[in-house]
Amino acid sequence: MAKHHVETASTDQWASRGADALDFAIRSAVELRGQCVVGLSGGDTPLPVFTELATRHLPWDQVIFTQVDERLVPAHDPARNLAAQQAAFDGCPVRWLPLPVDDPSSNGIDAFVESLGEVSGQPPQIDVVHLGLGSDGHTGSLVPGDAVLDIEDRDVALTEPYQGHARLTMTRPILDRARLLVWLVEGPLKAAILARLVHGDATIPAGKLEPQQSIVVADSAASAAAR
Repeated sequence: MAKHHVETASTDQWASRGADALDFAIRSAVELRGQCVVGLSGGDTPLPVFTELATRHLPWDQVIFTQVDERLVPAHDPARNLAAQQAAFDGCPVRWLPLPVDDPSSNGIDAFVESLGEVSGQPPQIDVVHLGLGSDGHTGSLVPGDAVLDIEDRDVALTEPYQGHARLTMTRPILDRARLLVWLVEGPLKAAILARLVHGDATIPAGKLEPQQSIVVADSAASAAAR
């Protein structure tokens, strides 16, 4: 069973504590390996954490951001996560390696994975991956009932439509290889599903992951049932 270290913060301190966890992971990776590859998941929940993290004096020129998942929508569609992610880190001299949503073919995906491997090793090993947790147990765009959940031989795959959009998502193998997973979870609606994750429920998509190291930064409302 996967082990998750849960850290609880008050609602007003949650974004800062989430930024602390990512800050420490980035500094440690740069110190050990000379760079840090960071995987960012989509959604609005982590944006306050990203905005706080961007204020920190980190070795940003040694940081490479990639994406855990992305909706297949045009570049300027507000549903596309990349714009909000880049806006949160505006002014930080990081390198971006976004998912190839403009070419989600096998060739486009293979080229992306090859580029990711060039900066993180073969097979690709991301230093720290940020993940969220949906109330249905999804994480990234690994969602209930999608065949992508069962993929063992590819690091990135195209999902079936979910909440109106097909998506590209990193799969379980590459997420399990990551050196560290940092989950950012907040709000009372996440309490029951967070408890299931922490208690090892492998029937939910998030619970199928087998991380090397995992930290959950939750606010008090979300963590109440997970204690």
